[in-house]
Amino acid sequence: MAERRTRPVRSLISLAVIVFILAGAIFAGTKFSDASFTPKLALDLEGGTQIILTPQTEDGSEVTADDINQAIKIIRQRVDASGVSEAEITRQGSQNIVVALPGEPSQETLDLVRRSAQLRFRPVIVASGPLAIDAENLKLVLEDERPDFEISDDATVDELAFAAADQDGDGVLSTEPPTTPTSNSDGAWVTEQILYDYYTLDCSDPSNLDGGDQTPSGDPMVACDSTGASKFIVGPTDIEGTHVTQASSGLKTTGQGAVTNEWQVSMEFDSEGAQLFADVTARLATLDSPQDQFAVVLDGLVVSNPYVSESITGGQASISGSGINRESAATLANQLSFGSLPLNFTVQSEEQLSATLGDHQLELGIMAGLIGFALVIIYMIFQYHALGFVALASLGLALGLTYLTITLLSWLMGYRLSLAGVAGLIISIGITVDSFILYFERIRDEVREGRILTDATQYGWRRARTTIFASDSVNFAAALVLYFLAVGGVRGFAFTLGLTTLIDLVVVILFTYPLMTLLVRTRYFGEGRTFSGLDPVRLGSTVSYRGRGTFEPGTKGSKLSIAERKAAAAQEVDAS
Repeated sequence: MAERRTRPVRSLISLAVIVFILAGAIFAGTKFSDASFTPKLALDLEGGTQIILTPQTEDGSEVTADDINQAIKIIRQRVDASGVSEAEITRQGSQNIVVALPGEPSQETLDLVRRSAQLRFRPVIVASGPLAIDAENLKLVLEDERPDFEISDDATVDELAFAAADQDGDGVLSTEPPTTPTSNSDGAWVTEQILYDYYTLDCSDPSNLDGGDQTPSGDPMVACDSTGASKFIVGPTDIEGTHVTQASSGLKTTGQGAVTNEWQVSMEFDSEGAQLFADVTARLATLDSPQDQFAVVLDGLVVSNPYVSESITGGQASISGSGINRESAATLANQLSFGSLPLNFTVQSEEQLSATLGDHQLELGIMAGLIGFALVIIYMIFQYHALGFVALASLGLALGLTYLTITLLSWLMGYRLSLAGVAGLIISIGITVDSFILYFERIRDEVREGRILTDATQYGWRRARTTIFASDSVNFAAALVLYFLAVGGVRGFAFTLGLTTLIDLVVVILFTYPLMTLLVRTRYFGEGRTFSGLDPVRLGSTVSYRGRGTFEPGTKGSKLSIAERKAAAAQEVDAS
C-alpha cells in the first residue's frame, strides 16, 4: 500500500532541523553580530531619516529631467544594494530629490546617498603609511633636497613641511608640474602643492576620511585609503567609473574550474572603457611598485589599489588578494556598480521622521490578524472537529516559520516589515488554510468511497497535492510579478506573499501530511471516531463495516455506528 512507502518521521525530523537552523542562526546573530529577535520595521512603522538633495552638474549646465531620473535610479540601486529595504526615493518639484531611509541608517549608507560619489580609476604615483610626516623626517628631507636651507630650532612642523615642499625655494607652492608629464603615471605630476598636502595629510584622523573631495578628473590629488591605513598621491583620471557596466563579488575559481576560498571582485567595462583599461594596464605593468598600481577612487577616498602584472584586454578584470574578504568584496562590488552619479549634490536638509502610521496601526494590524486567525480556527474545529486542531498546529507552525524567516532576513538582507507586508501576512492565513481544507476534503472523499483511513490519507494526498501546488504556483507567480514591477510598499506586500506561499508548501509537505499519516495509525483517528472528523457515518459513507479495518459496499442508510462496527467485528472473530 502507499502508506508503507511514506516516511512521516523523516519528514518531521527534516522540518525540525529547518526550524533549528533558523532559530540557531538568529540566536548566534544576536550573540556575535547585530541581529535581533524581532524583525526590523519599515519607514511607515518606525520612521527614519529624510534627506533633500539638490543636484548640480559639474560644468554648470542645466540639470535635465533625464539627469534627475537617472540619479534617482542609481541612488535607489545603491540603497537597495547596501541592504536597506523599504526606502522611499522621490522627486520633489523639478530639481530636488527626497530620500527617506527607515530606522537608523548607518553612516556609510547616509554618506552613500548624499555624496556625489564619483568613481574614477587613477594611477598610483606615491604610497606610504597614513601618518603625516614628523619634524625629524622633514629635517632629513630638507637636508637631502635643500641642503642650503637653514633649519631653525624653533621651526614648526608646518613650516618644515612648507619648506620641504617648496623645492625651488621661491616661497610659493606651485600648482604646475615642473616638467611636462609624459603619462598619467609620471612623477612630474607631483607639484609643490601636492607634495605639501601629502606631507601634512594625516589619514589616521577620522575627519580626513569623510570624503567629499571634488578634485577635477584631469588633476592629480592626495587621497587617503578608505580605512585610514595608508595615503597616496595619484595621477589624473585614466578611466571614469561610468565605463563600468557590471561588478560582482564571489569566490575565485581556478583555470580548471575549482572553487577556492579566496574572494574576488569581477568587473566589466563598456567598449570604450575596455580599450582604455587595456592601455592603462599595459602601461602600469611595466612600472615598478607602487606605480604598478591603479587606485579606485570613490568620492576622494581610495577604496582599492590593486597592482597590475600584465595588460588586461577584453573588458573584463578581477580584483583579488589576501586583504579581500566576503564583506569587503561585496562592498567594493557595490561601489564599482553604482559609484558614479551624473550629478553633484547639495544637501538642502536632513531631518528625522516620525512613523507615519506608527505603533498604533501596527497593533491594529496584528489584532486584525489574530482575529482572522481565531475565526479560521473556530470554523476549522466546527467543520472538521479534531482535524481542526491539526490545522491549528500547522497554521501556528507556518506563522512561526514566517516570523523566523523574516527576522533572519532582516539581519542578513536588511529586509524591513511595512504595513503592506503585514497585510500580506494576514492574507497568507487564508492561503495556508486553503491547503489544509483541500487535503482534508480529499481524505473525506476517499472515506466516502469506502477506503480505510490509512489508505484514504495517502490517496487523498495524491489527489490534493496537485491542486495545492497549482494554487500556490499561481500565488507565487503573482507575487513575483508584483515584486519586480512595483516599488515601495507594494514590493513589501509581494515579498511577504511570496515568502508565505513557499512556507505553506513546506508546512503541508513536511508537517500536515506526515502528521496525518501518523494520526490515522492511532485508534482514535484510525477508527474514525465521532469527533475525529473522519467518522464514516457522519461523512455519509454508503459502505458497511466488514471487520479487520475494511468495509464492503452497502445500500444508502445501512451505515453502522462505531459501536455497531465493533460488535460486528467481535462477532466475526467469535465465528472464526
